[in-house]
Amino acid sequence: MAETKLLHSAQYVIVGGGIIGCSVAYHLTRMGHRDVVLLEQGQLSCGTTWHAAGLVGQLRSQPAMTNLIRYSTELYSQLEAETGLATGWMECGSVTVARTDDRMTMLLRTAAAARAQGVEVQVISAQEAQDKWPVMQVDDVKGGLWMPGDGKANPTDLTQSLAKGARMGGAKVIEGIKVTDILTENGAVSGVVTDQGTIKAEVVVNCGGQWARQLGKMCGVNVPIHSAEHMYIVTEQVEGVTPNLPVLRDPDGYIYFKEETGGLVLGGFEPEAKPWAMDGIPDKFFFQLLPDDWDQFEILLKNALVRVPQMAEAGVRKFYNGPESFTPDNNYLLGEAPELKNFFIGAGFNSMGIASAGGAGRALAEWIVEGAPTSDLFAVDIRRFASFNNNPTWLHDRVKETLGLHYAMPWPNRELDSARPFRRSALYDRLAAKNAVFGSKMGWERVNYIAPEGEAPEIHYSFGRQNWHDAVAAEHKNTREGVSVFDQSSFAKLLVQGRDACAQLNRICAANVDVPVGHTIYTGLLNERGGYESDLTVLRLKDQEFMLITGSAQAVHDADWIRRNFVKDAHAFLTDVTSAWSVLAVMGPKSRDVLRKLTKADLSNAGFPFAAVQEIDLGYATVLANRMTYVGELGWELVVPVEFTIGVYEDLMRAGAEHGIRDAGYYALEGLRLEKGYRAWSRELTPGITPLQAGLSFAVDFEKPGGFIGKEALLAEKEDPSHLKTRIVQLVLDDGAQQLWGGEAVLCNGVEIGEVRSAAYGHTLGAAVALCQLDAPERITLEYIRNGGFEIDLAGTRFSATAHLRSPYDFGNERPKMDG
Repeated sequence: MAETKLLHSAQYVIVGGGIIGCSVAYHLTRMGHRDVVLLEQGQLSCGTTWHAAGLVGQLRSQPAMTNLIRYSTELYSQLEAETGLATGWMECGSVTVARTDDRMTMLLRTAAAARAQGVEVQVISAQEAQDKWPVMQVDDVKGGLWMPGDGKANPTDLTQSLAKGARMGGAKVIEGIKVTDILTENGAVSGVVTDQGTIKAEVVVNCGGQWARQLGKMCGVNVPIHSAEHMYIVTEQVEGVTPNLPVLRDPDGYIYFKEETGGLVLGGFEPEAKPWAMDGIPDKFFFQLLPDDWDQFEILLKNALVRVPQMAEAGVRKFYNGPESFTPDNNYLLGEAPELKNFFIGAGFNSMGIASAGGAGRALAEWIVEGAPTSDLFAVDIRRFASFNNNPTWLHDRVKETLGLHYAMPWPNRELDSARPFRRSALYDRLAAKNAVFGSKMGWERVNYIAPEGEAPEIHYSFGRQNWHDAVAAEHKNTREGVSVFDQSSFAKLLVQGRDACAQLNRICAANVDVPVGHTIYTGLLNERGGYESDLTVLRLKDQEFMLITGSAQAVHDADWIRRNFVKDAHAFLTDVTSAWSVLAVMGPKSRDVLRKLTKADLSNAGFPFAAVQEIDLGYATVLANRMTYVGELGWELVVPVEFTIGVYEDLMRAGAEHGIRDAGYYALEGLRLEKGYRAWSRELTPGITPLQAGLSFAVDFEKPGGFIGKEALLAEKEDPSHLKTRIVQLVLDDGAQQLWGGEAVLCNGVEIGEVRSAAYGHTLGAAVALCQLDAPERITLEYIRNGGFEIDLAGTRFSATAHLRSPYDFGNERPKMDG
């Protein structure tokens, strides 16, 4: 029974009574917070939740996401006993089948990842798949996966059960009330205006589903989602379909099936979706569907008849065409908005809301209460997007592709094709004319590699070596032995200024940034648990001015983290100046020879040591030269005003011609950095990994005055070395013919103990090289490494590997960003 009396204030106001809003309310009350109000403009589950298919598949590409769904299954299995309301949860298991050899390779990779993440999985033959799902034909099936822990639930019942659990914990649920405005005060949310009055609030949580973008716009918050039509049908009874029939996924046909009252639910994710409601969601679009669209559904039905021929004889009981919201990258949105304090978002669940809601609701509730995420959530963190990602035309075109990503082949390094090019550096046209093949990160068009003359600039995807292997090998070799130029203009650049800038940054950074002007510091930004919120370089340009150079994807995230950790009223100001500066990385043993032809600056080791930054002349331009490397060779990152970029590039190519200078891209950069063992944030460095576990303790100053965020946690870790059961370790395959991509399982003495976080081919080492997170039953010491028999599971075949705490390629000119 919903509440009807409007309150004047509450500690937490949740807007949206779909499954995620009810889950957040439930988990807040489970954590002991009773002053919770949930507002629903219609009735609970009336927007998207009610017409969801209700599939719950455990495995996701990131272990953190898998853990959230694993929790969902645990919660759903016990919720009825707690609340007395049925959820329709059934652990019926799931079968996924492959029609092609490539899909079977993908399933074998999935099985290895599942075992590494502790998810029960079994690789099965076509006949075994049919034994578990007798109503399908398997003449064209190569094999499959059986995951017994997967299941299904009734979305409406589950939502009502979560809502009842929240009420039992003290929350108030009010239906039939519409939020018309979000109130703010001094940069923080202060309440909501409804059609029945105003409610003051300390925290507002936007779980508005398709309306979440509109709610965000009320208070200047960008929520980049767009609705698309999502369709499935329910058939009449089909012979052989029983209530305990597993869920069936046939991703090569873009389709899934589940049992419903003796018939089949047939749905899927067509390769090109149909966006909806470009001009906004209609008012009171509750428990409503869109018109049947058999033309759009045709590709799904055609494939369904291949898999289950007897469906041709079954009548269609109901056609469901229900719009759902999708994000630009197919991961949902979670967390506190960087634009507005105490305004949180849980939205954009991309047809995965039922599976995700239990874990995501708990994670968001913990984030709200603790003030920061309690696990690695960057894959779904709303701060992975910027304001330009909320452009409606761009969203419309991107969503056409992202819906289809559910069942698209997840090729290694797969790039999205839609809504591009988006952000372009000053050199984009020059590099495109040289046959560059571009990838995209944070919207930036970045060179992956330069295709050889006469070869089409396109990637041919595969799970083995791809068509660019030899071209990248040449870029790699040229950087190690000669000189290459990398356009790294997508790097985020944050300017921190003010009389308190040094003191504030020194408390936020783990290393000591109170260094003389002209010095560069590599450092981590740590949370209170000692884990990485980012890693970046800090350039001290003046006494009260620092430039922070961080990863392309981290601009919004890092700026938000730093700003929220400035002490109140501190005289320190952060400005994102990314678009004002290009970065041209001139790397390799001949880099000094090239630059000397263009500048009067002293580039000797004495005059320009490693980790120094100076303003120098370069041709007609004046640039910041930062002697820092991500490839392990002599080199400078040239930070160039955008208007001088083309001139600097032309000068570099002319001056470097006699030294064999060439362009290089991010594929070469990845192999170069992995040979040196350089860590990357959101890959090896996550909120759950500390500098001690990562081998980066040299970048932490325990003695600096005033300490730093996370210091106490690191000191405790030093006292209790059991934390070092988790470590980042470099592995090099013994078989030089194999290709690793990341996500593979790592075994020690035959037991899965971790996964590959980053991998590439190390052309200098002559083998694939990986940085791996190992979670061992004992402390990972040098002796453990030496005595362990390490293998990497590559699509079901184990290959031996040699482990290193120090890089095997450790003879470059510059100091490595790691230690043992």
